[in-house]
Amino acid sequence: MVKQTEYSWSLVVLPIQEEEDTPFTLAPLRDVVAALRAPDGCPWDRLQTHSTLRRYLLEEIYEVLEAIDNEDVDNLREELGDVLLQIVFHARLAEEAGQFSLQDVIDDITTKMIRRHPHVFNRTDSEGAATAVLSWEALKAQERGHERRGLLDGVSKGLPALLRAQKLQEKAAKVGFDWDSVEPVWNKFYEEIDEFKEAVAAGDRKNAELEAGDVLFSLINLLRWYKIGGENALNRTNTKFYRRFSYVEHCVRSSNTSWDELTLAELDSYWDAAKVNERSHSV
Repeated sequence: MVKQTEYSWSLVVLPIQEEEDTPFTLAPLRDVVAALRAPDGCPWDRLQTHSTLRRYLLEEIYEVLEAIDNEDVDNLREELGDVLLQIVFHARLAEEAGQFSLQDVIDDITTKMIRRHPHVFNRTDSEGAATAVLSWEALKAQERGHERRGLLDGVSKGLPALLRAQKLQEKAAKVGFDWDSVEPVWNKFYEEIDEFKEAVAAGDRKNAELEAGDVLFSLINLLRWYKIGGENALNRTNTKFYRRFSYVEHCVRSSNTSWDELTLAELDSYWDAAKVNERSHSV
């Protein structure tokens, strides 16, 4: 059954597909969080604030990414639920403080997505809007809170460093502050590596750290040219290293010897075996 719902804040009529039995709802999770925060609820949950929950939201996001990288659908379902719990919990804290509700959060993001996609939702000029070249940044600039910001101010300082570097570069590139081709990007990367080597050879630890940052920043810029996200790439490598090292650790335990009794060559042979084991399982 299709129900037609009109939104007073937009010139659109959106079809909403209802379930045959029970409509989709966040009410059960909302009620659970409310019970946890009640005077007779969970002491730990009652002590939480936006600040204390920050680390848990970040951890859950990374666990979602890990599930995606592992192509583990069951785990992805679970981890998305954990992220949703964090969102509902933050909304509950705000509602208790009289700031906003979970429904406000849902309404705001719905309104924003419709406003930023006029080529999809603006029924008054559907043909013209569908063929228009739309600027996401231009639409964002028209919104409250964006009108007086500097170009890079919208990139959160709370992002992981690699992801923030990519976002800063993408923002700058959108106004033409970018190389014309990838060749000079490669050259810049090698140039930064040479400067890092010079700083290390000179024993200048402070400058070496700065040059190391330049190497990473230029590498992220290079990856951007190949549509590769540095944060995702490094996360996948971290996962791969963890998996292979765990295999090496298993081999060491199975050999009934300690780490310091094995040579680097022997450990390398276990590492090579880990790679062979991966390939055999991926076939």
